[in-house]
Amino acid sequence: LSLVAAASAAPQYVNPAYVRPGYYDPAAYPDTPAKYQFAYEVADAQSGDYHGQQESRDGDVVQGVYSLVEADGTRRIVEYTADVNGFNAVVRKEGTPQAYAPAAVPPAYRPAYRPAYVAPVAPVPVAPVPVAPVANQAYIRY
Repeated sequence: LSLVAAASAAPQYVNPAYVRPGYYDPAAYPDTPAKYQFAYEVADAQSGDYHGQQESRDGDVVQGVYSLVEADGTRRIVEYTADVNGFNAVVRKEGTPQAYAPAAVPPAYRPAYRPAYVAPVAPVPVAPVPVAPVANQAYIRY
């Protein structure tokens, strides 16, 4: 009987009601179709890196094109579309292949700097110098 009384006296867990955080406002973020567009171009003569991309999206339809200069000097151009029918890419090449030539002349070889070796010097023992005590030491007040 006392065990039942002790169990019923234990605090009972009450599941609190869920309260949506105050910062969320569904009207401020309506479910609208995605829409964006961007483009960029890179032209680095030192490394020979030339590439770029242009893309746009309106809802579930993405269209774009990207291009790059390959090692043989030709330019690969890929035009693509992605929609409810899947991803479709059309690849074409422009230019004639050339013999490979490095884009930049590598620097001439130089060995890395290495300081000359200096052997450590062994410490020289020094005899302690006796210090004479001061006979009349004046007290300094601050």
